[in-house]
Amino acid sequence: MIRVPKCRRQDRKRRVSRVQVVSFVGAVIISGCVLCAAPAAGASANAQAAPAATTAPAASPSAPTALPRGRVYLFRGALGLIFSRGMDKLAKRIEEAGVSVDVNEFTICAYVAERAIREYRQNPAPITLIGHSMGGFCALQFAEKLQAENIPVSLIVTIDPAHLMPKLPMNVERYMNIFLARDVLGGGDVVPEKGYQGHFASFDLSKLKGVLHINIEKMDIIHTQLLTKILQIPETPARLEGEGLPIRYVVPPDAAVDLWDSGMPAVVRAGDTLETLAIKYRVPLWALTQINEIPEGAALVANQRVIVPRHLVPLAAITGQSPSKR
Repeated sequence: MIRVPKCRRQDRKRRVSRVQVVSFVGAVIISGCVLCAAPAAGASANAQAAPAATTAPAASPSAPTALPRGRVYLFRGALGLIFSRGMDKLAKRIEEAGVSVDVNEFTICAYVAERAIREYRQNPAPITLIGHSMGGFCALQFAEKLQAENIPVSLIVTIDPAHLMPKLPMNVERYMNIFLARDVLGGGDVVPEKGYQGHFASFDLSKLKGVLHINIEKMDIIHTQLLTKILQIPETPARLEGEGLPIRYVVPPDAAVDLWDSGMPAVVRAGDTLETLAIKYRVPLWALTQINEIPEGAALVANQRVIVPRHLVPLAAITGQSPSKR
């Protein structure tokens, strides 16, 4: 169930001053004017076709025991009930998929983290944190509190977080930052703590037409992929064989938003080019040029290492084995 903290009941006899009423109505009117320009932009952003690789696999009917589906904690940004309603939309989809989910204001981050710690102690299950704007700031603070209690975080997603962000803590297994580099309301470019060993991916959507701070968290293409990743977490190993490499890139105009988890090294063979590697690994050529900072037509040398973006996939899809319960 989606749980929203209840405020204390106010005295029924207490009267609201005219100044408070006028201030609130004024804020709503101003916010409405800002949002009037957003629907067309949001529609443009949502019109992109979701990558085919994001379809969640059907659960195996022969699994001996049900793995914990996990808990998801979502956080809105400032004036979240007006500007971060995409978090509520995503929460509804997560709940309908059968996963426990909370959606809260970033201002009660510490309270929710304390409750999450108690819940994990009573019944350990994978934890996912997703936050928009200041909610992204909250997600990293939340993770720091869990780190102090030796509790891992399976996935953190920050969506156009605030500029001044804490570093990504070491207890986070997978991290994604989806942001607008030059946005004054967000634009936070998160960096991990030194020695971070998890999966790291940073996606700058600032070149996509119509994507704004007030609609980026409402994009269906992002919701669909995040839901798939959340559903796959219990069956997806936190650590894979081989090296996990951080990736960063700017999504070109009109390109599809594909949320890879991290990068993996690929060794160049004689005759390989970035174009042949893009075909081999089924990734866009522009992604290889940006991630590796190599021009499109540059010659590659045998045994040269190239970073290729990848999706983490359930263990059963790799080996046919069921993962152990966390």
